[in-house]
Amino acid sequence: MTQAMNPEAVAEHIVAWLQAYLEQSGMEGWVVGVSGGIDSAVTSTLCALTGAPTVCVEMPIHQAPDQVSRASKHIESLCAGHPRVRRSTVSLTEVYDTFAKALPDGPDESRGLAMANSRARLRMTTLYALAQRAKSLVAGTGNKVEDFGVGFYTKYGDGGVDLSPIADLNKTEVFALAAHLGVIEEIQQAAPTDGLWGDDRTDEDQLGATYPELEWAMGWESQGHSEEEEAGLPWRQQEVLATYRRFHRANKHKMEPIPVCEVPDDVRFRA
Repeated sequence: MTQAMNPEAVAEHIVAWLQAYLEQSGMEGWVVGVSGGIDSAVTSTLCALTGAPTVCVEMPIHQAPDQVSRASKHIESLCAGHPRVRRSTVSLTEVYDTFAKALPDGPDESRGLAMANSRARLRMTTLYALAQRAKSLVAGTGNKVEDFGVGFYTKYGDGGVDLSPIADLNKTEVFALAAHLGVIEEIQQAAPTDGLWGDDRTDEDQLGATYPELEWAMGWESQGHSEEEEAGLPWRQQEVLATYRRFHRANKHKMEPIPVCEVPDDVRFRA
């Protein structure tokens, strides 16, 4: 039987971990990109609970109004409850448009994905510019399924962070933690989305599976089942497994260290 997470204990553990890491780092606070989604809401709340200065950054790029509204309401709520939290808004739409115009045209499909990822990389650059000014650390907002399962993040975009407070939590656990932390209801009820496309597509639309389904697939893969057991699964579970494996295989390069070409001595010092 699967045990239910204790959100109070988990929140206390993560906050203590953040406090210890900040003290050891010699830095002074946190910078968190807030998107209007559940992961960034939980991460920014945990950072605020450390009592250290926390900058919540909105970085709209042709953003859907409901995403902007949710992010703004969440930051307002955090500022009201935590005196060391402050808001920073950096509109990147004009920067993004200028960058897009400077690039040569390519096939529509590849250009679309490249530009979606470019949004995330512009945001990463912004977060680090603000963090360096404030002598702060950039807190990542990825969860376990995204970061280590399907690799649903942008390399050197939202994957470019100093530390990952919630990356050992499944998405369903993040939702449970959000409820415990009192994250605003609008965010708890919103369908997860990466917000990189300028439309209303959800994570499920892009992945072809729900987060609970992907969590199941990630657990199945770790348990070493036989081919016979897999063959006996219902059709939908087999489809979800295939989806999970496709994304994991395609995005594995994000989850592993950058390959280094090691030059052996017999080559380096060859006569």
